Amino acid sequence: MTLSDLEWRFVAEESRPGAVQMALDEIAAETAAAGGPATVRVYRWDPGTVSLGYSQPRNILDLDYCERAGIDVTRRQTGGGTIYHDGSGDISYSITAPADELPGDLMESYHLLCEPLFSAFEQMGIDARFVDEERPAVFEPACYLRELHPAHDVVGPDGRKLSGNAQYRQREAIVQHGSITFDRATDTHLDIFENCPVSAADFRERVGAIIDYADCPRAEAVSVIEDALREWAEAEPRGWTDKELAAARERARKKFTSETWVDGRTDPT
Repeated sequence: MTLSDLEWRFVAEESRPGAVQMALDEIAAETAAAGGPATVRVYRWDPGTVSLGYSQPRNILDLDYCERAGIDVTRRQTGGGTIYHDGSGDISYSITAPADELPGDLMESYHLLCEPLFSAFEQMGIDARFVDEERPAVFEPACYLRELHPAHDVVGPDGRKLSGNAQYRQREAIVQHGSITFDRATDTHLDIFENCPVSAADFRERVGAIIDYADCPRAEAVSVIEDALREWAEAEPRGWTDKELAAARERARKKFTSETWVDGRTDPT
């Protein structure tokens, strides 16, 4: 069986709390591992959410600031740095498929699953690519400011980071999810940290955004990314089942909003 032989479903952009979005990635993986459809989707974080990388301590954050600003905090299953997912500035996606249908080599897997992203960037007129070589970190805790790696960091034509992507295995399925910067919420990206020495100018020098490279409103950018994912997978537009949604809400409650997971990095489920 190849990826094209799989049953794929496409879920159009939905706005949900970050904890539920992370839970839906897990539930999609369990569905795929159990013989159900593989999933491609685009999603939006509502309210704006900070997602910690799997291994990061929560005390790098200014939690008082996050609370005052109405920003949720959760933890991803994937590694890497902290991301502030702004409700308007961030476009997120995920691809979930059985692990045995994907290349065993991590670099090959990233390159395969990022194909629809590059197709979308090309349609928007953006000359995006994987970064050519490793670059040192500007500020290690932040995803968009940590060291750049050719396996999974996508940059714009001027070399600024445009998208970060990560993978994890869940119940014999692979989840790749990623963040694409449509517009920088620069001040908030920096203010979420307890002690961040990076200036707004330094952030803009490292981080690019779709609006820098294309005359494209957010709704159009989302539509282009959705179409690229759907066409790449030859996926049928289908929503979540009631059972999946109920399971995701319960997983969000028990895990992705729990102190045990968000602070302690221990999966209570």
